[in-house]
Amino acid sequence: MEKFTKLTGIAAPLMRRNVDTDIITPMGRVVSVAREELGNYAFEPWRFNEDGSENPEFVLNQDRFRNAPVLLAGDNFGCGSSRETAVWGLWQMGIRCVIAPSFGDIFFGNCFKNGMLPIALPAETVEDFADQASANKNDTLFTVDLQTCTVTAPNGDTVPFDIDPARREALLEGLDEIDVTLRRRDEIAAYQNNDRDARPWIYDLPDGLETA
Repeated sequence: MEKFTKLTGIAAPLMRRNVDTDIITPMGRVVSVAREELGNYAFEPWRFNEDGSENPEFVLNQDRFRNAPVLLAGDNFGCGSSRETAVWGLWQMGIRCVIAPSFGDIFFGNCFKNGMLPIALPAETVEDFADQASANKNDTLFTVDLQTCTVTAPNGDTVPFDIDPARREALLEGLDEIDVTLRRRDEIAAYQNNDRDARPWIYDLPDGLETA
């Protein structure tokens, strides 16, 4: 998994509430499009007109926000179904961090599993960020620093955010759930060896079968 340490870039303000995973990755694309192509269809109902042309009013189609690595959103972002493809679609668009007042629980967890950082901040803070992001200036860059757990806005204000320590460590080191488990392989092996001594009958399998 790609490490997340510090990110500086444009933030795109998509200040809609209750953006669900079916908007982020429509079901028809989930079953017919390869993972690496999902970014082409992310937000498809809003991003494209009926004739397939881009909707110029949609924020991520605007030149200044087209490649934004940070997405600012409204309450309950990523609600709806549990599809992990919502995170994949955002990732393929180049988004590495989503800042919102709240998230759908499963989407929130899926972000960490895929190297994306979801940050929950008070609504008034996110709205202030959106106002700064929308200002017609060339220096509207945000810095998200996972090492210090802070977001620095274009105006210089630095806002702290909370994150689970284990999830923070995994992102900083680029570890997925399997990697985290394998880091404890010695403990796991020691437990298995002790358990074999304490309960040998558990490991007595029929002839021809072997335990790990």
